[in-house]
Amino acid sequence: MRVFVTGASGFIGSNVVPELLQHGHTVLGMARSDEGAAKVEAMGAEVLRGNIDDLDSIRKGAVDSDAVIHLAFKHDFSDFATNMASDRAAVEAFAEVLAGTDKPFSIASGVAGLRFGEMSTELDGQVEGEGPMAARRNTGIFTLALKDKGVRSSIVRLSPTVHNENKEGFIGHMVDVSRESGVAGYVGDGSQRWPTVHVKDAAALFRLAIEQAPAGSTLHGVGEGAVTIRSIAETIGRQLSIPVESVEAEHYDWLGPFLSMDSPSSNDLTRELLGWEPTHPGLIEDLDNGHWFE
Repeated sequence: MRVFVTGASGFIGSNVVPELLQHGHTVLGMARSDEGAAKVEAMGAEVLRGNIDDLDSIRKGAVDSDAVIHLAFKHDFSDFATNMASDRAAVEAFAEVLAGTDKPFSIASGVAGLRFGEMSTELDGQVEGEGPMAARRNTGIFTLALKDKGVRSSIVRLSPTVHNENKEGFIGHMVDVSRESGVAGYVGDGSQRWPTVHVKDAAALFRLAIEQAPAGSTLHGVGEGAVTIRSIAETIGRQLSIPVESVEAEHYDWLGPFLSMDSPSSNDLTRELLGWEPTHPGLIEDLDNGHWFE
């Protein structure tokens, strides 16, 4: 298939593109900058210049391809509501041109906050909520409903921590704050559980989603379902040779509320549906290899 990938030069996209190419697909990757375009080309993909707010390019990429993987997202938590509105507009633009085509269409979503204090599954989060924090879930529900409009739609709910040996995302921020403050902190007693997934396992799941997932599938990009925040802090403390202590959420500024959430998640239904098996290192193993701290 010819697969249109938004966010192709990003952390997850730059792993999804090679995964697709290695399995015989061709890729049209969206890039918003010269640097991003060069990165997409270097991976062996064709480039379509544009961004998440360029709805004409969004539509063109979908029309010119056999499948769509939508990964682009503005990770600026200071203006989360605006960013969610941009994402929803992009998904609606895809919906306009994909309706009636039976093309595979998979978008990234998240497992965090589906069920607080209890193990969430792919069956959770199917009811729309209100407010900015529910917006991404609502966009996922909208996407799943496209199965009734002739689109083989699916959502891949990613773990809050998608990792590899490079310092990326939430845990990268946790490492930076710990280094600067001299304390590797956990919020409360640190028993909050987080799902994690290696980025290469996540990339394989997006490929399987467009290849095999039935219309209306909810998939969980979860490699480990319940890594405690305290165990993450202890690993960071050990690697940086600094104290490990309980801290207030504000210690990690914008990340604090996320670290306060107990949000374990299962991947059982996803594995059963697609035969997906995470095979790459877990988060603690990645942290212990030392690359994050060089």
